[in-house]
Amino acid sequence: MPSTQQVAIVTGGSRGIGRAIVTRLAAQGAAICVNYTAQPQPADSLVKELRAKGATAIAVRADVSSPAEVQSLIAQAEAQLGPPTILVNNAGISSPATLETYDEAALDRMRRVNVNGVINTIRAIMDGMKTRGYGRIVNIASNAAIGTALPGTTFYAATKAEVLILTRRFAMELGRAGITVNAVCPGWIVTDMVRRNTTEAEFADRVTGMRERTMVGRVGAPEDIAAAVAFLASPEAGFTTAQVLTVDGGRMDYIGHG
Repeated sequence: MPSTQQVAIVTGGSRGIGRAIVTRLAAQGAAICVNYTAQPQPADSLVKELRAKGATAIAVRADVSSPAEVQSLIAQAEAQLGPPTILVNNAGISSPATLETYDEAALDRMRRVNVNGVINTIRAIMDGMKTRGYGRIVNIASNAAIGTALPGTTFYAATKAEVLILTRRFAMELGRAGITVNAVCPGWIVTDMVRRNTTEAEFADRVTGMRERTMVGRVGAPEDIAAAVAFLASPEAGFTTAQVLTVDGGRMDYIGHG
């Protein structure tokens, strides 16, 4: 078992869903490493905010698609915070496309971040977790991976489907070492990313359309995802592994025959 001080690394942790996860884990007493790739200001601002509330937090730049940078990320987190007990693979990118607009370079970049990033971080952190006999790994995928019908998400969905099978297989490989590996599949969550390049009227129409696709009659907030991650990252979730938790309000627009 770990000490009472949990140490969490959250990739892509400075904004949106990542920020909500960081805030939730910090509120529950974890020391936090906020990973970012390109923009230090949001990460530094979040760290300052957390420290003002009495939390222990640092910000570390690393591109998760680079094994060398990920190794440095894990090393810096351990040196400054202690041995990591929680890894949340939240970093991801999306490049909307259809068969007609398919861009091989864009798909390659998505795979390197969305898929290779998960492999790189888990490979970098697993030896320490194995030695200590404890770890909680949560991969953020998407309900697109299990078949939502939203146009333009086909190739993004393919990368996130890879994350789901990796989650199950890595859980099998690491389970006897006391390490759980689970995935959370968010639905349509209101973040700066989904507001990008839309007018207020366009965004309001989009919210209405997405709300009507859910059983609960609303769209998601980053805190909805953070709550699910907080359970899977907790010591109490030790008998829960290889699972995919879909947090999408009961979306009703899935492609499938089941």
